[in-house]
Amino acid sequence: MTIVMKIKTIFIGTPDFALPSLKSLLQDDFFDIVGVITQPDKKVGRKQILTPPPVKELALKNNIPVWQPESIKNYQLPITDLDLIVVAAYAKIIPESILNYPKYGCINVHGSLLPKHRGASCVQAAILNGDKETGITIMKMDKGLDTGPIIYQESVAIEPKDTAGSLYYKLSDLGGKILPETVRKYINGELAAVPQDDANANYVGMLKKEDGKIDWSKDAEFNERFIRAMQPWPGAFSSVDELGMKITEVEHKPVKADKYQQGELFLYENKLAIQCGKDALLISRLQLEGKKECGSDEFLRGYNGYIGKILK
Repeated sequence: MTIVMKIKTIFIGTPDFALPSLKSLLQDDFFDIVGVITQPDKKVGRKQILTPPPVKELALKNNIPVWQPESIKNYQLPITDLDLIVVAAYAKIIPESILNYPKYGCINVHGSLLPKHRGASCVQAAILNGDKETGITIMKMDKGLDTGPIIYQESVAIEPKDTAGSLYYKLSDLGGKILPETVRKYINGELAAVPQDDANANYVGMLKKEDGKIDWSKDAEFNERFIRAMQPWPGAFSSVDELGMKITEVEHKPVKADKYQQGELFLYENKLAIQCGKDALLISRLQLEGKKECGSDEFLRGYNGYIGKILK
């Protein structure tokens, strides 16, 4: 039976990844967004300015009530007679008391093709794993971590130069594009939620700053993916002469070179290269601690003395 009344909905999300999803629901007459739950304002930048989450800013512009609980574990929803909750990138575990509260349950927008890459760093994991494609999964949430049944999936290709940053926005836009129609069909009984195949599942945790440290004993092909996966955060970094060095971009195809020490900077056809456990990478852009990011040509003009040094 087709539902014709507006679906009373709470949206739960925090970063800009969630914005296209919230925008698409606000623009669809099927949904009545009665409130938004997001994380508390945080101090940002060197000046530690208290800054609201992007989802809060969008909600307030649309005169939507916003709630920012410090903890959602024992949180009591402020809305009764609720039809639906939609979650996108909230980054906190939502308790069963909330999952089971709405008439149609909680629907999640997840940035991978589940059951592959359950967890927080799903975008980075797809690049690091060498996947040719990833996508968005619209799923009904249960008490597990991204274990609920799948309602709909749509894929996108991972291009050779995609970083976690570029892929993040592709997936964010795709989530907003497919969300309203998917949820509408689910509520109207046109789409069924299908259980995941747990045998094909893997989990990826939340990245920490130290996870961006490059291991030069790994082969060049892996490290090329690693550098893209860590861009823009936490960044792929190493150190030389006790100074930090970020490698922000390398050429996609490794070069055949194995006569240098692992982590050694050298010239390859007048280009800046670094030796890995197997083959080498041509560095396009980098940043030495305390200096501005620059291209490799500029780096060679100003810091030619670094040729032959070992990154650790």
